[in-house]
Amino acid sequence: MDVRKIVVVVEDEEVSRTALQWSLHNLLRYGDLLTLLHVFSATKPMSKNKARMLRLQGYQLALSFKEICNSNFFNTNIEMIVTEGDQEGRKIVAMVREIGASALVVGLHHQSFLYKLALAHGDNIANSLSCRVLAIKQPELPPPRGKTREMLPPLDGSTTLDFSQIEISGLQAPDIPTPKIPYRICPSPSAILWRSRGSRKKRS
Repeated sequence: MDVRKIVVVVEDEEVSRTALQWSLHNLLRYGDLLTLLHVFSATKPMSKNKARMLRLQGYQLALSFKEICNSNFFNTNIEMIVTEGDQEGRKIVAMVREIGASALVVGLHHQSFLYKLALAHGDNIANSLSCRVLAIKQPELPPPRGKTREMLPPLDGSTTLDFSQIEISGLQAPDIPTPKIPYRICPSPSAILWRSRGSRKKRS
C-alpha cells in the first residue's frame, strides 16, 4: 500500500479544526503521513522579535492540532511545518507541491486563501496544487430562538466563485454506537431461590 501524504492547513479558526477532524474520520488511513501546515504572514519591515513571536504562536497552534490527532488516533504519523508566507496562498501552493501531497484539506471560511487563489487562477486551483483539494465547511447550527436563518450571516463566504474542481463537504464523523452490555435475565434455572411466605417463629 502506497503511503499517501495528506496536508491539513492549520489556522486559528474553528472550521480548520473541523476540517482536521473530518480528515481523521473520513480520509486518513493507516500508514498515511499527515502534515499540519501553518503559514503565518509577516509584514515588512518587521523586527526579529515580532517574527519570532509569530513563529512561536504558529508552533503552539500546530501543537494544539496535533493534540486533536493524538486524542483520536494516537498512532497517526504526523509532521508539523510552520513557515512564513503571504495571505494569497502562494506559499501554501509551493509547500504542497514540494511535499508531493496527495490531498490538501482546508477549512473554508470568509477569509480563506482559496477565494484569493480562485480570483488569481480562476478554475485552475486544483491544477496549480497538483493534488486533490477538499474544502470543509463548518456544520450549520440551528438558529437561536427568536431568530430566523435569514437573519444569520452565511458561514462559507462568497459562493459566486467557481469551485468546480474543489470538493466541498460538511463534517461527517461516523457515529460510534454505545457498546452493548450482555445481560442474561435468567442464567440458570437452578439459581432461582424460592422462599416460603410462612410467618417466622418467634424466638422463645
